[in-house]
This record gives sequence, structure tokens and C-alpha cells, in this order.
Amino acid sequence: MMFHTISTALQLPTSRIKTIALFGLAAFFINVGIDHFVNPDFYLNIMPDYLPLHLEAVYISGFFEVLGGICVLIPRLRAAAGWGLVALLIVVYPANIHMALNPDLFPEIAVSLLYIRLLFQFIFIYWAYSATRPSSLVGSH
Repeated sequence: MMFHTISTALQLPTSRIKTIALFGLAAFFINVGIDHFVNPDFYLNIMPDYLPLHLEAVYISGFFEVLGGICVLIPRLRAAAGWGLVALLIVVYPANIHMALNPDLFPEIAVSLLYIRLLFQFIFIYWAYSATRPSSLVGSH
């Protein structure tokens, strides 16, 4: 009964898999966003030199990751938050490219993982898009 009430209030997807994907998306982005504030040095190290305001960009991207993670759970904000996370993933992609093209700067990470990270960005984009689409939600047609 309680799950049904929560499910209705959050307008969760009808599929358990899609519900898990939505909560996983929220948890992932909230966690990674908080990590930008807890561990900013890692994110500073992956910033390409040609981008300005490194520390500010780390904190801004962390803030929007946390915000997006929270907002995907708010029904009226879900679709916009999904698009926002897609945009954020695209905007931070140059940092992933920088890592892959400069493996000597990241000796603690295997080169293969740096390239796999590039692929995962597209998987995360699909995840953010698909988990927040209104057509996958209860009551949508």
C-alpha cells in the first residue's frame, strides 16, 4: 500500500526496471555531484588547460549533477532534468577526451579505461534520456 502511494505521488514508471533505472540515475548523479565538492582535486586534474575557471566549473558541474539527480524524482521536473543531465554530460565530454588523449597525466588509470570512459558517456546520456521520458511513466499515452 505504501509503495503504491509513493509510486503514485512520484509518478513512477510502470516497469520495475524503469523505476530502478530512474532511482539509479538519481543516486548516481547525486553521488557524483557530491564527489565534486568532496574530491575536487580529481575533477580539477581532468580539466583541459584551454577551459577557464577550473575550480568554478568543477563546483558548478557538481551542483547541477546533484540538482539533476534530485529533480529527476520530481514528476513535473523529470523531463527537464533529464534533458539538463544530457546537456551536462555533453558539456563535460571534453574532460573525458582530454583524459583519453593525455594518458601520461593519469598514470593510475589504465589507458583502456580512459577510452572506455568515452563510451560510457554515451551510455549515461541514453540512461538520462530514457529514464526520464514521459512516455515511460504511469498515466502517459
